[in-house]
Amino acid sequence: MNTENNDSIELLKECDAGTKMAISSLDDVLDYVSDPNMKQALTESKSHHDTLKDEITDQLIRRNSEEKEPNPLAKSMSWLKANIKMELDGSDAAIADLITDGCDMGIKSLHRYLNQYRAADHETTDLCNRLIVIEEQLRQTMQVYL
Repeated sequence: MNTENNDSIELLKECDAGTKMAISSLDDVLDYVSDPNMKQALTESKSHHDTLKDEITDQLIRRNSEEKEPNPLAKSMSWLKANIKMELDGSDAAIADLITDGCDMGIKSLHRYLNQYRAADHETTDLCNRLIVIEEQLRQTMQVYL
């Protein structure tokens, strides 16, 4: 397997895990949101993540590769943090804080993977950059609720 193909597959896998983590995190908090505009923004972002996840899955299948699940420990810690925070302070500001932190971690990780898998093809880096934009837009939207 050449470096470009290998880097493309690895970057796709990381993006796959990232979209799944984002969707799961959004699902964890959506029921707690009281502001209808915030709920709509989170629901729309989840839809954007779902659409991109489907494109990533299609690319992985086309390349005869398997999907990647988020790290179970990271997913468990995220779920635990969200549920504890919601029990202590289920306000929209607390949710915005959680989502903003998640976006920051996702953006940082995606940039790290782009640098790590530099030989990935344009189509794959484009998908990754689109995911970064979705995360940046969500982070920006949440700022008014902090």
